[in-house]
Amino acid sequence: MSDPDPFSRRLAGGIALAVLILLLAFALPGRGLAQAPAPALGAGAMRVVVDAAGRSVAVPRRVSRAVLAEGRILYALAILETEDPFARLAGWADDLAKFDPDAFRRYKARFPGLARLAVFGNAYASDFSVERAAAIDADLVIFPLGLQPRLAEGGVLDRLDRAGIPFIFVDFLDDPVRNAAISIRALGAAFDREARAESFVAFHEAELGRVATRIAAIPLERRPLVFVERAAGYAPECCQTFGPFNYGQFVALAGGRNWGSARFSGFGGKVNPEAVFVDPIDVVIGTGANWSEAVPDTTAVLLGYDAKPAAVQARLAALAARPGWRDMQAVRERRFFSIYHQFYNGPYFVVAIQAMAKWLHPEAFADLDPVQTFATLHRRFLPIEFEGVFWSGLP
Repeated sequence: MSDPDPFSRRLAGGIALAVLILLLAFALPGRGLAQAPAPALGAGAMRVVVDAAGRSVAVPRRVSRAVLAEGRILYALAILETEDPFARLAGWADDLAKFDPDAFRRYKARFPGLARLAVFGNAYASDFSVERAAAIDADLVIFPLGLQPRLAEGGVLDRLDRAGIPFIFVDFLDDPVRNAAISIRALGAAFDREARAESFVAFHEAELGRVATRIAAIPLERRPLVFVERAAGYAPECCQTFGPFNYGQFVALAGGRNWGSARFSGFGGKVNPEAVFVDPIDVVIGTGANWSEAVPDTTAVLLGYDAKPAAVQARLAALAARPGWRDMQAVRERRFFSIYHQFYNGPYFVVAIQAMAKWLHPEAFADLDPVQTFATLHRRFLPIEFEGVFWSGLP
């Protein structure tokens, strides 16, 4: 039988959470709650999670009905809940199915129970439905950090507080280099998978280190100028690029100078292609994914689990042959590449950094094998098989 008044019940839960936080604050004299470890309060009690926004949040000790306000948070959750990433979810957003259908189909085939989840709309495009979260008895909502200002301004966060539904923020998009480990640890704490989270963080940091130690020895003047075309070919108009965040960070860590970082102080933005064509760009990298189901006429490189090498090469060559691009020295010299767009919104971006490091400094990274790194990541941490094509360059 459905609960006739979920908000009243949730309000009572919210009061209980407030009391818990006050008790914890008084129990820890001289320490801020953000520094407090998750308390051992016994079965059925609560634990404290420090999220990517630096908030200390009391969540159920056994989360069982979580909601992913962005579906691609699954990339991280699957690392921790490998046996069944959907077992402790009650709902999720629809973006994974729309924008990474290759991955969605593999998870659906392996875990058909995902069909039972309530489906929420894209939280970036519309308000998150607190009412629906309450109706499905959600016990935790997980948001991308970039939505925090809008959710606060729109009153969504206040309504969640009043409904007694805890929420945390994770970030694999805006500042992933700083926040990925924080976010994995927050999810690990929320789902009682701390050891698993630490294992992945150790792997991630070790693989980053394989690049960082060599890049540190390469002087700035030997680091190529790189233009990253965000979602190349996704739509007819051109071009979007990255500032000093996300793929802009990845370029810097791979030993390049990101063109967009000198022009945008934030995430990135739209640029006139003529401005790109007149600059002495050494390497061009576009991001691509299987957007053909969301945008049937896209000319993007359809990278992902279903991608085939021949089809990837045909689309990559077509992008390189666009007016203006084909005349660039970087394109004429075959320094034109495509890489999986979804690396930009999940915890696997170390693979992108390794792939780009080989493109930018092939001699320094001759022994580095990012394919093996991604295969190892799948074998150790993910419940789906590694297959497909996730990056490529002109032959």
